Amino acid sequence: MKRIPEPELMDSFEQAKAYAEADFKESNSLFVNLFHEKFKDATITGTVLDLGCGPADIPVRLARQFPQAEIHAVDGSEAMLFFAKIRIQKELPEIQGRIKLIHALIPTDDLPLVKYNAIISNSLLHHLESPDSLWQTVKRYASKGAPVMIMDLMRPETREVATMIVEKYSKNEPETLKRDFFNSLCAAYTPEEVREQLDRNGLHDLKVSQVSDRHLLVFGRLFE
Repeated sequence: MKRIPEPELMDSFEQAKAYAEADFKESNSLFVNLFHEKFKDATITGTVLDLGCGPADIPVRLARQFPQAEIHAVDGSEAMLFFAKIRIQKELPEIQGRIKLIHALIPTDDLPLVKYNAIISNSLLHHLESPDSLWQTVKRYASKGAPVMIMDLMRPETREVATMIVEKYSKNEPETLKRDFFNSLCAAYTPEEVREQLDRNGLHDLKVSQVSDRHLLVFGRLFE
């Protein structure tokens, strides 16, 4: 199936609300578990940059597991950050104080730090008009040796398979979310395309692998 791009921002209140209220427990747990699996020796004591944080479930999970880490959670959608703020306010003050929400589009010159101790992203890549925006941001802001982990959807071979995946994982979700999920699957990249993106941007230290029937993972440490 040829890739079908979708809008870069999920900026309508309806879309953001449906996304924030959806059950992403499985995929978000997969993300955090994969971080521990790929970086067994990582003890994050500095600041983590989360690109495309959405409603902030993953930043909250990481803040719980790495009590000495701060997270700078970036999203380009003000509607999504509205729900992220609500999510964070449900946590203990100690967690709230270590997550900073930032409204920005990448590439950006406006992040608080010059370098970060780790960079993560979940389900952002397929939204971007240019994938190089993500990889150049990673290259610019990652400290030497910093763990980098980017997870995203993976484009199925056909629209029919995309429909099957939507029904399998979002059968009981609102139609708004099911439509967005289908469009995102059609806008996603294949592992081979992502490998080409990484090589084009000089990110040869990063690896690409398929980690589920609908997700791919980019991971590694940057030393170049």
